[in-house]
Amino acid sequence: MNSFTKKAVVTAVMLAGAQTAFAGTDLFFNPLTQSAAVAQVANHVNELNSPWQVPAGVSYKNLTSLHEIEADADQSMVRIPGLGASASMIDMSAFDPSGRYIFLPHETMYGAGLTRYDMVTDKAVNLFKGDMNGATGNWSGDFGALDPATWTPVDTLLVAEEWSGQGRLFEVKNPMADVASGEAVVVNELNSIPNVSIEGLQFNHDGSALYFVDEDRSGSIYKFVPSKKGDYSKGQTFVLKVEAFSGDVSANAGKYPNNMPAERTGTATWVAMTDVEGIALTMADPFDNETRGGRAAADELEATPFRRPEDLEVGYLKNGHEVLYFTATEELGVYAVEELGDDMAMVRLAADESTAKNLGRAATTGHVTSPDNLAQDALGNIYIIEDWPNKDNRGGDIWFMRDTDSDGVAESLDHFMSLQVKGAENTGMIFNPAKPSQFIINVQHPESTAVAGGQGDATWLIDLKDVVAPPCLKKDEDNHHHEKRGHHKRVKTCSDGDDTNFVKKLIKAGK
Repeated sequence: MNSFTKKAVVTAVMLAGAQTAFAGTDLFFNPLTQSAAVAQVANHVNELNSPWQVPAGVSYKNLTSLHEIEADADQSMVRIPGLGASASMIDMSAFDPSGRYIFLPHETMYGAGLTRYDMVTDKAVNLFKGDMNGATGNWSGDFGALDPATWTPVDTLLVAEEWSGQGRLFEVKNPMADVASGEAVVVNELNSIPNVSIEGLQFNHDGSALYFVDEDRSGSIYKFVPSKKGDYSKGQTFVLKVEAFSGDVSANAGKYPNNMPAERTGTATWVAMTDVEGIALTMADPFDNETRGGRAAADELEATPFRRPEDLEVGYLKNGHEVLYFTATEELGVYAVEELGDDMAMVRLAADESTAKNLGRAATTGHVTSPDNLAQDALGNIYIIEDWPNKDNRGGDIWFMRDTDSDGVAESLDHFMSLQVKGAENTGMIFNPAKPSQFIINVQHPESTAVAGGQGDATWLIDLKDVVAPPCLKKDEDNHHHEKRGHHKRVKTCSDGDDTNFVKKLIKAGK
């Protein structure tokens, strides 16, 4: 065991879960005023050098790309022949606790796998990949659409299948394996986890529960509590049921006359799907690989459906309660689930397209379109990452969820970044646990993947250490324009410039 691995073992329990601070930071950057224009040429200079429009002072550099890895015989990456721009598809990311290694799952239709990138040596290695027999329906040796990746409190790594494959969750028992020396990577299917289209995957703060979502147009929110902390082979699964919901649990959720989002907020209960031994309490088998049985089991329990829940983050509110944030992509919104104890919860709409944008600052013409991923910094602030570009010529955006009173409901969505790469989306944004001012983002499925010599999927490092803070507002500027539409909250003004030291606070919170 090298010195780095020893350090990982010591720090993993502390850093593997969600951040421990609660959100409450005021606006710390000058927000954008429009979505980026997308260059209409693959491998455009913007894609190679400046994939995003960013606020003043935010810097970025390319760490690695499909092109760079394939040009080096000592590196390896997943590429599936014949899939064009979808040939590689690096997706959600996970850091190890030291912040040195980045784990990149591949969301390919079949033949999916996992890459480990070393930030020190600038080398990427494929840890494992499927045999591609999933193309003919045989998944015994294959993986499909590996999307989420999460480091565990016991120094293993979880990855799961989203839209392809069988909705399985896998534990990589030795993610730091020395594959160059022939060490085999051990990947075990966790039969204790219901089969659904898993994207969001996150532990609570003490590692005693694992949250995940079913990324479906009638998808539910799940919580798995292992029988023994750190052993994910057996445990009890719960699913979220909102008391006020009165729609058809098996129908597509969304903004329809009989299924309005308001019916999915309010008091909720975590309903047991299995007993503490993991035995199903439903007629439907939640562990059926062929049918993704968790969905039928959730419907049987009248669990509340959401329209394509995707990513999630676990934070704290100012009152000390844990809160689960998750995106509902086709509802154009983000929900907050406050844990109340005794299997009770309170569900709120944290932000959506109706939330005020850039409050107190120059307006933006950008709109919230397909919120997909979430990220959380060391201060507990939430960032919302959009899926596909708004239009063919307008890039996908990243929004800062300004919640200065930390009640789980945003006063403003502030326009943070905007992608300008043809055919691509932002994905895998995650802050470095060792360097809190830094985070990474992947540029996924750009059209350049299918172009000879094209850059393809790429991982970028962004740094906030030199971000230019906005000028503080005077008290008399805090007028009715700062009132949040629909939620009637007031935006805190900056009275003594405390939030101009955002980066110092961020770094201190990460220690």
